[in-house]
Amino acid sequence: MRALLAAGLLLICAAAQAAERVVSLAPSMSEIMLELGAESRLVGMLDGGERPAGLADLPTVGRFGSLDVESLLSLKPDLILLTPGSLSDAQRQQLTDLGLALYLNEARDFDQLAEAFAEIGARVGQPERGADLRAQFRDGMQALRQRYRRSPAVPVFYQIWHQPLYTIGTRQLIGEALQVCGARNVFADLTLPAPQVSVEAVLARAPEVILGGSGAELQHWQAWPQLPAVRLRQVWTVPDKGLERPSFQMLAATARLCEQLAQAR
Repeated sequence: MRALLAAGLLLICAAAQAAERVVSLAPSMSEIMLELGAESRLVGMLDGGERPAGLADLPTVGRFGSLDVESLLSLKPDLILLTPGSLSDAQRQQLTDLGLALYLNEARDFDQLAEAFAEIGARVGQPERGADLRAQFRDGMQALRQRYRRSPAVPVFYQIWHQPLYTIGTRQLIGEALQVCGARNVFADLTLPAPQVSVEAVLARAPEVILGGSGAELQHWQAWPQLPAVRLRQVWTVPDKGLERPSFQMLAATARLCEQLAQAR
């Protein structure tokens, strides 16, 4: 009984202290607000691509890489949601110096991302929904791990961009998605989150699958038929670009990735 009363008290306190005017500085954070059912508390967002339909009319505070601080301040936010790439260190310090409350989601693995759903939910008046999303996300990823586990793991090169050539390094959510699907990132040993690599380095690591953004971006690999991925005709477009946005929808995006990689020979 005491435990139930304590839990109820925590929910009441979370609701009482919930932020009512939230600004999102990353597409993934805007998605999380929608997933939490807390979009009514959003008063502004930083544009960085196509907007979700439910946020089409939300005021803007600039574009990705170009924050309009004056517009942000005019919205009188009591919470700002951001990711490591949202702002420069100087801009982040400026907002902190202005006394604004920041929540930085820098999840490096799926457990941390799941925890973020609960933390953000508690801050925006949706603690129960946040806890539910955390449990659903963890359970869903565990089910995918069990279903698609394989040994040895399929070596995969994940191409972020082709000119110059960029990939993913260590402790990256996309890399964990590959692991969930029974694959491994061939550049998981590189410490940068998005390192630049050479074609020669890719040839040396001999991936059996190459994934990228579009057929046009992947076409150049046909010049190297000695690559296992080319020989096996396993140079594929990423099935769901949601893999690059750390929100709850990554569960469905990872499931689509697993279905695709299950076809790898």
